[in-house]
Amino acid sequence: MNTNITVDAKGMACPMPIVKAKKALDSLQTGQVMEILSTDKGSVKDFQAWVKQTSHELIQHVEEDGVYKFYVRKV
Repeated sequence: MNTNITVDAKGMACPMPIVKAKKALDSLQTGQVMEILSTDKGSVKDFQAWVKQTSHELIQHVEEDGVYKFYVRKV
């Protein structure tokens, strides 16, 4: 998937993956896509709730070898 920015939040506990993602998303323009990498199991529910609150689009999330990858489009 083509992304405009990658946020590496591996090894960080809640709420830091969301905090880093929000800061990075502020630098994107509408329609651009951000990839977030996290090892926090709780980040799956956190990101699902966060995109609902902010109205951004969670395009996809996958887990590979203990790393959760989230793809969020800025709306």
